[in-house]
Amino acid sequence: MKAVVITSPGGPEVLQIQQVEDPQIKEDEVLIKIAATALNRADTLQRQGKYPPPKGDSEYPGLECSGTVEAVGKDVTRWKIGDLVCALIGGGGYAEKVAVPTGQVLPVPSGVSLQDAASFPEVACTVWSTVFMTSKLSSGETFLIHGGSSGIGTFSIQMAKCLGVKIFVTAGSEEKLVACKELGADVCINYKTEDFVTRIKEETGGKGVDVILDNIGGSYFQQNLDSLNVDGRLFIIGFMGGTVTQVNLAGLLARRLTVQAAGLRSRSAKNKAQIVREVEKNVWPAIAAGKVKPVVYKYFPLAEAAEAHQLMESSKHIGKILLTV
Repeated sequence: MKAVVITSPGGPEVLQIQQVEDPQIKEDEVLIKIAATALNRADTLQRQGKYPPPKGDSEYPGLECSGTVEAVGKDVTRWKIGDLVCALIGGGGYAEKVAVPTGQVLPVPSGVSLQDAASFPEVACTVWSTVFMTSKLSSGETFLIHGGSSGIGTFSIQMAKCLGVKIFVTAGSEEKLVACKELGADVCINYKTEDFVTRIKEETGGKGVDVILDNIGGSYFQQNLDSLNVDGRLFIIGFMGGTVTQVNLAGLLARRLTVQAAGLRSRSAKNKAQIVREVEKNVWPAIAAGKVKPVVYKYFPLAEAAEAHQLMESSKHIGKILLTV
């Protein structure tokens, strides 16, 4: 099969399409003939040599895919050859085929094309497992999403809106803020021209928000704590602003704040399967009802993975970037 290979750690130009061995499936796995995969920020880190795949997962980049089941292991009962599916994977999406544990496979949501289904597994599993399963964001609460126009952001806005949450977002351009507003964000803040802590305090009568989903990390840590309401929860899923910071912890105690953090890729197959089941139960009906839609900025053929990475690293996109196979 063909796959995109990281020929050496470096810039987008190190991504090259090559002929490689087909993956072999285990007894509890399915082989998916890939229709599309979606880019995630983690792919760019893997390309730079900063985020290796977990032991046993494919060495090729790509954390989600959609396609057709081509073969099933002998212990697989739910899926059959020919099923249209999408999947959460530890790697291997930038290829023509991938082997996936059966518990990480999902049906293509009703009303979504096979290609666009690739835009959902990673964001849905990330957001549902953090914001909803762990931070327990619930109806009537307030929620701040940093990077509202990202793949994670555009999904989070729609999902939170379904559940009756007031949504605050930050983004870096008027175009991105307009897109967030159209998706359902209530308060849109340009972090380049406005202090988000001040604006949140103004909009909440000095209280702050209940939950924050943050992919910035260190450079926003103090501001995030300062933006939280009593019993507020900060969930960190990335470190685009670094991992080290100095912080005043007094607010944590005074307002009973909780700081949480987690990745998805390094979780066990059992844990991933549990998250996938929750996503199918809670998120898939919202997609089928048309309340959560795929937000795809651009499609590239697999051979143009380098150009797709350049676009992602420019941060000009709104929503997801897909590679079609």
